[in-house]
Amino acid sequence: MKQSSREPSFKYSLEEVIQKSAIAKEFLEARSIQNEAVEEADNKLLKRIYNIDHNAYMEGSLNASTKELMGLVASLSLRCDDCINYHIIQAYRLDVARSEVEEAMNVATVVGGTIVIPHLRRAYQLLSELY
Repeated sequence: MKQSSREPSFKYSLEEVIQKSAIAKEFLEARSIQNEAVEEADNKLLKRIYNIDHNAYMEGSLNASTKELMGLVASLSLRCDDCINYHIIQAYRLDVARSEVEEAMNVATVVGGTIVIPHLRRAYQLLSELY
């Protein structure tokens, strides 16, 4: 049975995240400026990719919290610091418990190997500011 997708309900706004964490503030401000540059390019393919990305994290058969944790595991395994920051921030905004985020990070370390550890260090800095 097909389940409709809907926007997730966030407990915390981006503004609340920015007020709580200097790391998140720097990341989100830079991301906003960079996204404006992408928008100005008016690249139809990138717009479609952004749309797919947005829709993938909507509430559906899997809830948004689970999807953010899955995104975090993939991002840590692939060693993408921007993606790691994004998924930690989104998980926090969705009120995912720190212990759940840490378990997801443990899975990522097992999947990705010890090369993930430098990225884990930065992830724990952000966790420490948010939680």
